Amino acid sequence: MHGSRFDGVLRFFLIGVLSLLLVVVGVIAAIGSWAWIVLLVILAGLVALGVYDLVQTKHSILRNYPILGHMRFLMESLRPELQQYFIERNFDGRPYDRNTRTVIYQQAKGTKEEHPFGTERDLYQVGYEYLVHSTAPVKPMDAPPRVRIGGPDCTKPYDMALLNVSAMSFGSLSANAIEALNKGAAAGGFAHDTGEGAISPYHRKGGGDLVWEVGSGYFGCRTDDGDFDPDEFSRKAADDQVKMVHLKLSQGAKPGIGGVLPGAKVTKEIAETRDVPQGQTVISPAYHQVFSTPRELVRFMAHMRNLAGGKPTGFKLCVGSRRDVLAICKAMLEEQTYPDMITVDGAEGGTGAAPVEYSDHVGMPLTEGLAVVHNALVGVGLRDRIAIGASGKVATGVDVVKRILQGADYLNAARAMMMAVGCIQAQECHTNTCPVGVATQDPKRMRALDVASKSERVTSYQKHTVEQAMQVLASMGLSSFDELRPHMLRRRIGHGDIASYDEIVEYLEPGALLENPPESWAADWVQADPDRFVP
Repeated sequence: MHGSRFDGVLRFFLIGVLSLLLVVVGVIAAIGSWAWIVLLVILAGLVALGVYDLVQTKHSILRNYPILGHMRFLMESLRPELQQYFIERNFDGRPYDRNTRTVIYQQAKGTKEEHPFGTERDLYQVGYEYLVHSTAPVKPMDAPPRVRIGGPDCTKPYDMALLNVSAMSFGSLSANAIEALNKGAAAGGFAHDTGEGAISPYHRKGGGDLVWEVGSGYFGCRTDDGDFDPDEFSRKAADDQVKMVHLKLSQGAKPGIGGVLPGAKVTKEIAETRDVPQGQTVISPAYHQVFSTPRELVRFMAHMRNLAGGKPTGFKLCVGSRRDVLAICKAMLEEQTYPDMITVDGAEGGTGAAPVEYSDHVGMPLTEGLAVVHNALVGVGLRDRIAIGASGKVATGVDVVKRILQGADYLNAARAMMMAVGCIQAQECHTNTCPVGVATQDPKRMRALDVASKSERVTSYQKHTVEQAMQVLASMGLSSFDELRPHMLRRRIGHGDIASYDEIVEYLEPGALLENPPESWAADWVQADPDRFVP
């Protein structure tokens, strides 16, 4: 909190000093030369600018850093070469390149502009991907489709939007950020994943549809000793605002380890939301108490669905091995019970804090993870009854098209949604000193985030991104996302070598694993055990 006090003093100190100088110069100007009058006007303008920065709601950075915050916008106006120089040195964050960030901000503000002089990407770099357009494009769809989530065992199916707010917990994000995201989701008609930090009062304020995520800490539905509390879960899942529930097995940015929320950040509100003691460090275990085998996981899915009154139920994971996924599929078949959806989180997904070794070297990227889950479900004949969600650096309309083509039914975005509410990728998430009030519990900092205006940007970002996806689809000569096929996405795999995704990925025929597993899948299929997870 020391940083908060310093920033609070700095916020008003500069305006105070300028105001004092304004008075002094005003007195001198009254008896001095015209040059003092010019200085007086300049100081008056700076004081007026500082006061305006404090009360305006459009720019969070200016509310926290009046006058000084304009330096950021000055940098944005510099030549692209200089701007890129600072971006590459983490001046404004490294997770997204400049073009992607520009698209996100423009979609959020509803001010998309055309880009002159063509692409700045290296189209001949290995790994570059492109979608195959049609010589005869068609008219874009009139309205975005929705995805029905809910298999035969689900009594309350939910129609999911193509793009939704991914898991970000209250505690990781500020109260204002959560409220803005939920209010934006409500206005746009898409879903808001709570993250594993449970359902907070700020998730409820906007009235947006919720996907309640339950992690290994069972926050919001836990006993005093940290076990799962079925009665509390059932009571909260019955809320009409909760449309789906799912169990988080692992997170893309840090698969295989739990999370830690320092005691200093566990405020009274967070403690009440998570059912934990105030002021004490909260640790999410790396493992679950409710299951230890694929069979137990599948049975618990059915238990959760019953407790939730028949609402769509599933799980989220970052894929580690194909055998694990196949083991879960075998358990589904033997138990004859199935989740309604599986969310695949790619290793490129973001987080407020994770060990570098994990974010860089553990977990399967989204492209490969989607291929494994999609093909495993197809191979055992279950793909038509289990929906697949995808999250992991989803930002643009092209991302939506590519991920659906690769096997997803719907998408979740976290980082881009944070940027829609004002995140500037300062990468201070773990310090509680977020300069724009997005990833902090400091009330002085979070006040900079105006809920009303930022929720409109969330709605605008989702709307325009989905519209762009439909435009790209029409440029490919397609009238439905169901028409997307792997051969429509190409990838440069070497100098002069290009392959389509139906050549890169082996796509299985329905039921292939049950009848005659392909040689490349046979060993994993044989070793997959529904009664234990094998690396």
